[in-house]
Amino acid sequence: MATTTVEDLPADVLACALRRLDGRSLAAATCATQGLRALATDPDTWRALCLARWPSLAARPDLLLPAGAVSPQRLFADALPFPCADAAAAAPLDQLPGELVSAVDVYHGGVPLLSRVVETSTSSSWFLTSPFCVDAVECNKTPAPIGRAVPPAELELSWVVLDPRAGRAVNVSSRRPVAVDRHWYTGETLVRYAVVLGGCKFEATVTCSEETGHVRELSLTVEDADGAAMTGEGSLRLLAAAMAGPRKGGEKEAAATKGRYEEFVRSKRGRKESKARKEVLVDLCCSAVSAIAVLSFVAAFLLR
Repeated sequence: MATTTVEDLPADVLACALRRLDGRSLAAATCATQGLRALATDPDTWRALCLARWPSLAARPDLLLPAGAVSPQRLFADALPFPCADAAAAAPLDQLPGELVSAVDVYHGGVPLLSRVVETSTSSSWFLTSPFCVDAVECNKTPAPIGRAVPPAELELSWVVLDPRAGRAVNVSSRRPVAVDRHWYTGETLVRYAVVLGGCKFEATVTCSEETGHVRELSLTVEDADGAAMTGEGSLRLLAAAMAGPRKGGEKEAAATKGRYEEFVRSKRGRKESKARKEVLVDLCCSAVSAIAVLSFVAAFLLR
C-alpha cells in the first residue's frame, strides 16, 4: 500500500496551510523537505507574516518588495529575537547607516493599538553630534488614542530599527515594560521599555494619560553607563554592531533583558553616589586648606 505524505497535497493547499503558521514553525518547515522548503521560503508568505507581526510596515511597503531594501525572511530573523547585549561592540565609521527607518507598534493582548513609521536621516553633522532621540509621537502634536480601558502597565511595544542600505534590522524594545512611573508634575504614566547593548541603554518611553486614553509622547533615547545622553554617532555604532551580531530568543530572554536593565540602573546609581562622595571629600579638603590658610595668615599677623 502506497504511503501518503503531506507533500502529496496540491501546492496551493500546502501554501495556504503554511501561511497560517507562525514564524518559528514556518522556519522549521524549510528544514523538513525540499518541496516544503520551496513553498516555505516564498517571499509573499514571509511578507504577510511580517505585516501581521509589525503592522507599521504597511506604511512603507517598498521595504519588503522583492527588490526592496530588506528581505522579509531576514527581517523576521533579525527583529523577532532579542539582540545579544555582550556582542554589541561599536562598529567602525564606514559601516554606519546613512538612514534609519523605525517601525513602532504598540500592542495590548497581542492586538495592535498604535503603529508609526519614522524615517531618520543620519548623515548630517548635526545628527552625529547631537544627543540621539527619535520621536514616534511628539509631545507638541496631536495625541494618539489607544482607549481608556487599556492599563498602561499592560502595553507591549516593538521598536524595530531598519538599515535600508545594509538590509538589516534590530528590535531595541524589551517588548514588555521594565518600569512604570508617574510623572511628578502632569501625573501622566511613563511606561519604559529598554535593552542594554554594549554597556549603554536604549530606552523607549510611552507617555500616556489614563484619563483620556491617549499616548502623548513616544520616543527612543540612548544613555551611557554614567547616564549621559549618547550622541547620534555613538548610537549608530551600537545599532550597526547589534544588527550584525547574534540574537537570543525565548521567554527567558525577556526576563533576562529586564534583569540587565535593573543591573544597569543599580550600577548607574552606584556611580552617582560614588561621584557625590568624592565631590564632598574634595569640598572638605578645599575647606580645610582654606581654613588653614586663613588661620596661618591671622597667626602671622598677630605674631608679627
